[in-house]
Amino acid sequence: MRVFPIALGPLQENAYLVETREGPVLIDPGDEPEKLFALFRETGLTPRAILLTHAHFDHVGAVAPLVETLDLPVYLHPLDLPLYEGADLAARAWGFTIPKPPLPVRPLEEGARLFGFHVLHLPGHSPGHVAFHDPEGAQVFSGDLLFRGSIGRYDLPGADPQALFRSLKRLLALPPKTRVHPGHGPGTSLGLEARTNPFLTGLEWET
Repeated sequence: MRVFPIALGPLQENAYLVETREGPVLIDPGDEPEKLFALFRETGLTPRAILLTHAHFDHVGAVAPLVETLDLPVYLHPLDLPLYEGADLAARAWGFTIPKPPLPVRPLEEGARLFGFHVLHLPGHSPGHVAFHDPEGAQVFSGDLLFRGSIGRYDLPGADPQALFRSLKRLLALPPKTRVHPGHGPGTSLGLEARTNPFLTGLEWET
């Protein structure tokens, strides 16, 4: 899979245009749709679907104009549907403005296979948070679960710190060489985070 990352919006959320064997997909289009359309022109790739790791407003802010223009299906875990439906109001509470994300959405579930990804339900940052694992390419799109040197927040509505650390432990059970494409900040690898991430130090990870 070829991956084209782009940081969007005031929170510098990472969206990813990914060329898969089943066609291009767009992961977490958080803001600035004009930059995404420019990326499509630059790469010659038009996504066939939008895949969402979760539904916080900074990850869904460009969904509405993309769906309106390209008629794309949107995939989301059902447990994050309340966050998705209220994303515009949540953005306003934080001083931002996004268009209301459109319905309907197609459900994601643990173990699903689509566009070459294995869907992993990894709650904690949000109830329906997922990661998209590409075992063949040894990479994972981790959303806001794991970052370089940090982990996702668990003090937001619907978050659960115990679930988050269970999800981190499950993620770290993947091969250490697995590249991590996070929702914010630079990429990393699972092996590097298991060794150096201060939030993970002292925890016993499966090998």
